[in-house]
Amino acid sequence: MKKIDVVIIGAGASGLMCAIEAGKRGRRVMVIDHANKAGKKILMSGGGRCNFTNYSVDADNFISQNPHFCKSALSRFSQWDFLAMIEQYQIPFHERSHGQLFCDDSAKDILDMLLAECKKVNVDIQLNCKVHSIKKTPDQEFQLKTDKDIIHCQSVVVATGGLSIPKMGATAFGYQIAEQFDINVLPVCAALVPFTLQPDDKEKYSALSGIAVPCVVSNQQQSFKENVLFTHRGLSGPAILQISSYWKAGEVVNVNFLPELDVNQMLLEKRNNKVKMQLKTILAEYLPKRLVEVLIEQKLLVSSLQDLSNKQLNELVQNIENWQIKPSGTEGYRTAEVTLGGVDCSAVSSKTMKSQAVSGLFFVGEVLDVTGWLGGYNFQWAWASGWCAGQYA
Repeated sequence: MKKIDVVIIGAGASGLMCAIEAGKRGRRVMVIDHANKAGKKILMSGGGRCNFTNYSVDADNFISQNPHFCKSALSRFSQWDFLAMIEQYQIPFHERSHGQLFCDDSAKDILDMLLAECKKVNVDIQLNCKVHSIKKTPDQEFQLKTDKDIIHCQSVVVATGGLSIPKMGATAFGYQIAEQFDINVLPVCAALVPFTLQPDDKEKYSALSGIAVPCVVSNQQQSFKENVLFTHRGLSGPAILQISSYWKAGEVVNVNFLPELDVNQMLLEKRNNKVKMQLKTILAEYLPKRLVEVLIEQKLLVSSLQDLSNKQLNELVQNIENWQIKPSGTEGYRTAEVTLGGVDCSAVSSKTMKSQAVSGLFFVGEVLDVTGWLGGYNFQWAWASGWCAGQYA
């Protein structure tokens, strides 16, 4: 039997950050993970470059049934605090669109930094190790049975992540721990995930596979201005991933393919100026030819503007500025970047990340009902929530 102060289940972003902070307080910390490597999701994120945070972080960049919950942690450990760590380790990074920050070289730089910080404070990281059971002992400590040991500890931090990307080892274990201790878990689903299309639409639009277009994508709740990518399965690209977190099954999604242009005004001006080109030639100046040929019916495309009625022009404009598509679903957890929903934040302290009802039990990162937008926000939530729990675990 081993006696430890803090056991953290999950060697991902939030778990490692929590371990560092608890270790700095002189706590004896053990991190347990069933994977063969720490930080697997860190290594694969951002195409191997890790979009580790964003220059602009606000509570509005997160989805939760308790929308104020994330504010405390995000203000106490901000993007600037994480950047200070990055700069201390002289990790080169760059900014992409919308304030997203990526490593110049490799996501491994971030993981190496976290592991170096863990080593400084003597964190014990146990990999290839499964937790089989957790229970509270009569003296209010926790007893964990693992593959390797029986461990007694004062605090348990659940940093197990969500269900996204099961091939990386994602499981529902964190939700099961919450439920075991009668902590409410809100319904979960895949988020930041590509859409699949209805069979007829899939057939119609499969010819567009590989085309990416800057668009505004919107539904009743939200609107995002980013690229849309047509794939052989459906729709992807940043704008689609973003809107997927706000999408409900059966809902229509609206796409404006030319958000920077008043298409109606442009066409009317050309008609008034007696431009004699075919419609497909005019539209090809603004949109990929293949897309135009699928969006607009052939007989209109070969007509000149002078031959089109106002009604036909209006329909054409609608197809470009307000294209409507009803996805059949999403690609699910297999390709989702994150999980929407999770452990009910109302059951957890926003200051300490500790369960309100079970002393010594903490939840951090993606296992909680806090889901960030695309762009480094989910990592910033992991750093911030892990940091907060590390001050108290």
